Amino acid sequence: MRDTLVLNASFEPLSTVTLNRAVVLVLQDKAVVEQSHPELRMRGADVDIPAPRVIRLCRYVRVPFRRQAPWSRRGVLVRDRHRCAYCGRRATTVDHVLPRSQGGQDTWLNTVAACAEDNHHKANRTPEEAGMALLRQPFEPTPADAMLLALGRDDLDALPEWLAQPAA
Repeated sequence: MRDTLVLNASFEPLSTVTLNRAVVLVLQDKAVVEQSHPELRMRGADVDIPAPRVIRLCRYVRVPFRRQAPWSRRGVLVRDRHRCAYCGRRATTVDHVLPRSQGGQDTWLNTVAACAEDNHHKANRTPEEAGMALLRQPFEPTPADAMLLALGRDDLDALPEWLAQPAA
């Protein structure tokens, strides 16, 4: 089960929470369901509600300005949609464009998703040294983009058009 997207009262993406946490927020009247799973319901002794996919908080929450999305291996795989940056096949690992052995860091702009075969072939070399070309350049997602990407492609397709628009 995928996480539930939490929107601020102003409809800005805030975070994702587990389905159980989303249900608790709705039952406590701290959030309202903006979009639910079409065929999934949450049932209890006194409760029968649609399973929330997107919830919106009833009260505005002030959030400190966040310049960057935090880097993570999972985040890189999600950003690149689990596609190898070298061949386009399914990616299961993260590769450093400038290898760690040459001073490369764990950053959005220095890491790409890669299949194990290409990651092993490239080894401790740059793509140029290994004679490999990147199909697409790594980029740094905004915090809001990273949150929406974390929901997964299927959920993004089902989100309302106004919410799934990429940031300019």
